[in-house]
Amino acid sequence: MPISSQQAAEHFSHIRPRLLAFARLQLRESAAAEDAVQETLLTAFEKTNSFEGRSEFETWVFGILKFKILDHLRQQKKQGRWQPLNDPIDEDTLDRLFKSNGHWQPSARPHDWGEPEHILENQRFWQVFDACLIALPDSIARVFTLRELMGLSTQDICKELDITETNCWVILHRARLRLRACLDNGWIQ
Repeated sequence: MPISSQQAAEHFSHIRPRLLAFARLQLRESAAAEDAVQETLLTAFEKTNSFEGRSEFETWVFGILKFKILDHLRQQKKQGRWQPLNDPIDEDTLDRLFKSNGHWQPSARPHDWGEPEHILENQRFWQVFDACLIALPDSIARVFTLRELMGLSTQDICKELDITETNCWVILHRARLRLRACLDNGWIQ
């Protein structure tokens, strides 16, 4: 269903902080993130009439931001301002979660979060999730958001960030473990 310019402006003021937080995670520079969000909002506003309502309006705007961020990352590479990921492997973190036989440590075992459909509809869950995502180290947050929120393939992430596929999977595994632990503490308890 098409959306009016007035409705779009109201949505923009509501989602702008989330767009900016997401862009900062990816671009590591406040000014670049602000530019990407402004370009996104301008593009979305100019193309509001082409929004067909096949997805949520916010999802559509985040899709525009995704391409703006990827364009910016490619531009950084061309200009030689690229900051590769340098995340040392922290084997101790993984060792503390599991026993020598590969089973979970009792204190590290995942908690029951309830019905997924109900949780995903809860605004508080998403506030905690956003806080947990922002609390991740930059390199881990960048890989996780490229994969899980922006939908890039592992191959594309490796190409964009100049990392190996093995490193990418290790980073994704760490991101998921840290997010789960953060959500256990901030959401469940």
